[in-house]
This record gives sequence, C-alpha cells and structure tokens, in this order.
Amino acid sequence: QVQLVESGGGLVQAGGSLRLSCAASAGTINVSVMGWYRQAPGKQRELVADINSSGNTDIADFVKGRFTISRDNAKNTVYLQMNNLKPEDTAVYYCKATVRRYGWDYTYWGQGTQVTVSS
Repeated sequence: QVQLVESGGGLVQAGGSLRLSCAASAGTINVSVMGWYRQAPGKQRELVADINSSGNTDIADFVKGRFTISRDNAKNTVYLQMNNLKPEDTAVYYCKATVRRYGWDYTYWGQGTQVTVSS
C-alpha cells in the first residue's frame, strides 16, 4: 500500500503564494505520474497539474502562468508552487500518484490539504 503525505496548505491573501508538497511512502517504486487535483465545495474534483517521471507536465488552463509543478524522482515527491493566488483557488487540494506494478496501474490519493485564499 502506498501512502501519500501532503503538506503546505493554509490561508493566504489574494496575490500571495503557497507551495504544496506530496511525498510517497518510502520504498515506493515505479511511480509513473504524480499530480494535484482540487475540489471546491459543491464542485467536482478537477485536475490542476500533473507530471510524469520524464518531467512532462499537464497544467490546467485556469492556473497556467500562476502554478508550477515539479518533481523529485529520487524522493518520490511532487511539488506545486502556487503564485498569484485568487479566491477562486480556494479548495481542498489532493495529491494523486499512479504506480505501475506487475503491468497494472494503481492509483493512490492523499488525504487532501486545505487551501484558502481570502480577498
């Protein structure tokens, strides 16, 4: 079982910055894709950004130019640098990791971290 531990959420004023981190449990191998999703109250969970083991990224249009995703493969850790935050970025942010094992892809989720942006 893979555990994902998130950190870095909190309360920030509009225009501010936060950095989220998500680390997979020690010994995890073959982590293909790591990413961040978010879910605001009353809304569906949506992709914010993800990154594969080669460093290729997929970033949602609504955060392009403001958020950056990066990854440390040696530590199985993914980061989300969030700049110029807006009140509409308020949500619970979830880390997701896809692990390839015996030819199958397994998906794991973190517990979520709250990001609140005040106007």
